This record gives sequence, structure tokens and C-alpha cells, in this order.
Amino acid sequence: MGLFWSVGLLVLMAWLGKEGYRAAIAYERAAGESAQMMQAETVAESRLKDLASMLTFGAVKNDIREKLQLLQERQHAAKARAQRVILYFAAAVLAALASAWLLPIRLATGMLAVAALIALVNGLVTPILMVTVHKNVEYLGDVVLSFESKGILGSVEKLYAGGNLPVAGVILLFSVLLPALKTLSLLFVSLYETRPFAAKMVRFFKHLGKWSMLDVFVVALLLVFLSSRGTDVSRAEAEIGIYFFLAYVILSMAASLAAERMLRKVGSA
Repeated sequence: MGLFWSVGLLVLMAWLGKEGYRAAIAYERAAGESAQMMQAETVAESRLKDLASMLTFGAVKNDIREKLQLLQERQHAAKARAQRVILYFAAAVLAALASAWLLPIRLATGMLAVAALIALVNGLVTPILMVTVHKNVEYLGDVVLSFESKGILGSVEKLYAGGNLPVAGVILLFSVLLPALKTLSLLFVSLYETRPFAAKMVRFFKHLGKWSMLDVFVVALLLVFLSSRGTDVSRAEAEIGIYFFLAYVILSMAASLAAERMLRKVGSA
């Protein structure tokens, strides 16, 4: 019964992760298209069409304004959907943590490790931050100068392409490679808990415990780096990818504790 519950919960988390990614990408695309229509040239054309509509008593329609309104409606709908999905995902994470106390310790360790891996993958590929740089231009009003939405992997790629190799390397190491290695190792330990190297692997990651929050710190630095760019007014908005990544951190810590308990039981048997 516990195995079926664990598999069902993991399948649900994987499905929610996929739906969250799709909603986040839909929101990103709608926001990007809206930002393009808020650029100076398009805003100026919209103002001219407003004037033409007024002079012709509505005979000339401002199709730009209508399209922008539709895009904003799509944007709000996608954002609401993404927020609902991440709430359901958080509920699934809580269910996984609660189940770990009731399931056999080996099954609990494996379930938490797989759940952490699901959260990590979604945290890496889903956008984490959206930054819009805008400015109030005379006669035009508020116009968008630039728009950017990035996830962790996308940010590493852009930093590397831009020549920021040290920053890209640190983010790649502490937010991608080490978390993936740790999670896969915990899953491996749950499958081969009686082997001598299992205890050594857990002790190794326990030794790295003081670095366990560095991945969160690195992501926080990335958020600050991206949101502080530009000389005009910037509006930064956290996207659901950051919540997937935080879920990974919690699940990974829980899996590590479960692995330690499992190995203590094996050692005392």
C-alpha cells in the first residue's frame, strides 16, 4: 500500500511540475509579447490610431490596443494558473514529508530523493525571474525598454555567452551539478543501503552540510544580479521556478535525514 501511495504521489508531482512549467512558459510568452507592444514605436502608433479613431468618430479602430488587451488577459490567466499549480505542488510536497514518517524508512528515503529530483529539474528549467525595464516618455507615457525572463539554466547560458565565466561557473556548480549529484546519490543509497559505500556517501554529503544552503544563496545572488540591471526603472517579478527550487532544498534535506536514519538502522541490525 505504501509503495502505491509513494508512486502515485511522485506521478502527481511530476504532472504538476510539467503543468507548472507549461503555465510559466505561457505567462512568459504573453508577457514578452505584451512588452513588445509597449515599446516606443508601437505605443506611438497606438496613440496615432487613438487620434484617428477620435477624428473619425470610431470609424478607425485601434487594433493595437485591442490586441494588447487580449495579451494581458492571456497573461493574467496564465499567471493565475501557474500560481494554482505551485500551490498544489506545495501540498504534494507536504504530503510527501508527512508520508515519510509513516512509510518504511527505505521507501521513504527513495520517495523523498525522487521527489527532490522532480523539484530540482523543474526548478532548473522553469523561469525564476522576470525583469521589465520601462520609462515614462513625454507624449507617449510608459514605454518598455527591455524585457527578460530567465531560469537558472538559461541564466548560466547567458552569463557564459556574455563572458561572465566565474559567475556562470559558480551557479552551474552549486545550483545544478552538486544538487543533482547529491539527489542521485541519495536515491542510489536507498537502493543499496547495505553496501559499505552507502554510509560513506551519506557521510560525505553530511560533511558538505555546511554548504547545504549555498545553492539558495547562489540563486538569491542570481536574482539580485538580474533584477538590478538597467539604468531606468526596473520591475522584477519572481516566477514559480524559484518555488520549485526551494521545494527541492526542503525535500533534499528531508531525504538526507531519512538516509541517515536508514543507515543507522542497518548498522545496528
